[in-house]
Amino acid sequence: MLAGGRASRFGRDKLREPYRGVPLLHHAVLRISEVCPMVVVVAGPEGPDPDLPAGPTLRLAHDPVEGRGPLAGLAAGLAEVRTELALVAGGDMPDMSPSVLLAMVAEARRSGADAVALEQGGTLQPLPVVLRAEPASRTAQVLLAEEGERSLMGLLAALRVRRVGESAWRALDPQGTTARDIDRPEDLGG
Repeated sequence: MLAGGRASRFGRDKLREPYRGVPLLHHAVLRISEVCPMVVVVAGPEGPDPDLPAGPTLRLAHDPVEGRGPLAGLAAGLAEVRTELALVAGGDMPDMSPSVLLAMVAEARRSGADAVALEQGGTLQPLPVVLRAEPASRTAQVLLAEEGERSLMGLLAALRVRRVGESAWRALDPQGTTARDIDRPEDLGG
């Protein structure tokens, strides 16, 4: 769970903002915990640790350096993963469908791909994504160190990705909320 961004479009710490009565981050953590026995939450190196929900088994990791982008946060989280697969989402994705997430994990196991990602509007989405932890971690480290890459899309471009077509995942999530994230205060309305 990536929870270390600056929220520059939002204007304040959006992951602490109330959404349906609880902090926004709680929703994403709870959705992931329905699919994964352990949730690793990656926070930025500066500022207070995120407010985390009680209940799920959680591990908190920190980005080692401020401002290196989501790929560095992902690398910090993957360093804490002890399983073959890692399901990665943003802390600002409150309405992910556990059915879609489970289908992505099943597809990763079945296909042997390095990553399984959703398509929306014909475009590959960087989150949520299921990664084969070891090759994704190794590739992320190389991209960060040797190429200065900062984006999750850069990582996906370097991996063998299995795309899940929009019609396939929308059959499990007709409203398409799995791919929805919160970028601005007005996005909290839904």
